[in-house]
Amino acid sequence: MTVGVLGLQGAVREHVRSLERLDVATRVVKRMEDLDGLDGLVLPGGESSTMSLLGEDGIFELLKAKIHDGFPVFGTCAGMILLAREAAGRQLPGLDAIDIAVARNASGRQVDSFETTLDVDGIGPDVPAVFIRAPYVTRLGETVTPMARHDGFAVMAREGRVLVASFHPELTDDLRVHEYFIEELVKKEENR
Repeated sequence: MTVGVLGLQGAVREHVRSLERLDVATRVVKRMEDLDGLDGLVLPGGESSTMSLLGEDGIFELLKAKIHDGFPVFGTCAGMILLAREAAGRQLPGLDAIDIAVARNASGRQVDSFETTLDVDGIGPDVPAVFIRAPYVTRLGETVTPMARHDGFAVMAREGRVLVASFHPELTDDLRVHEYFIEELVKKEENR
C-alpha cells in the first residue's frame, strides 16, 4: 500500500511522517503521474487558493475524476476547503468531493490558533486537535456523517471514502486520525 500526500504547499512533511510512523509507504504528489498506483491521498493544510494555483494543469481534474470513482482522500484544513462542495470565499473551483459547505478561517486569524481535544466518533475521546485559521462546516449533506464538533460546528466529517478535518492531526504525536483513514477508508474499502 502507498498513500500520497499532495506536495504543492502546506504541512506535507508532517503528514508523511505520521503515515510513515504507521508503516505506510508514502509518496509526495506534485505531478499527475505521481498519482499512478496510489491507494489513497492526503491533502494537507496550507493555503487552499495557493494550492489550486500551484497545481499542474490537469492534476485537479484527474484527482476529481479519481475521487468520484471511489479513490480515498483525507483533507485537513485547506485540504478540507479543496474537497468541499461549497466554500465561502473560495476563488477557484474545488474538487466537489464531499457534500459540505465550509466557512474559511472560521476559527479566527493566525493569532487565534489554539489546541484542544475532541471526542471523535469512530476514533475515541481526547483526540488532540490543532486549529490554525481553521474552516468550520456550515452545512452537512444528507449522506455526510459528522464525526467531531467544536463550538457547535462540525470540524470532522466523512462521506464514503472522503474524510475531512478542520484541524491538523499531523501536528500532534497522536496517530489515531491517520490510522482511521488508513484502516477505514483505504484498507477496509479495498476489501469490499
